[in-house]
Amino acid sequence: MNTIFPDPIIKLPKADIPISGIKAYLSQGENHQILYMSFSKDVDLPEHFHDEQWGIVLEGEIELTIDGITTLYKKGDRYFIPKGVEHSGKIYAGYADMTFFNQKDRFKVKEIL
Repeated sequence: MNTIFPDPIIKLPKADIPISGIKAYLSQGENHQILYMSFSKDVDLPEHFHDEQWGIVLEGEIELTIDGITTLYKKGDRYFIPKGVEHSGKIYAGYADMTFFNQKDRFKVKEIL
């Protein structure tokens, strides 16, 4: 599913996210991170919270429960999760997005062994 992202994105460092079936590329800013992610498997996201998160769906579907409200987002949809708000979700195989985290250290670069 990497073909959704062009070469400059694929050449970014890979993000270290312990989820089976994910490919995630990390663009690191001074005070934020942008991730380009694609999923080859369904993933259940347990409830959690962090700083602000904004995402745009590039392919597929994601079901997010944000502050108790569940919404299905599809290609072209955008979502916003405020800082400290509990959220969970279901990501469906074939999903891809671009996600902004208003947090400079949300994810680390995956070490190549």
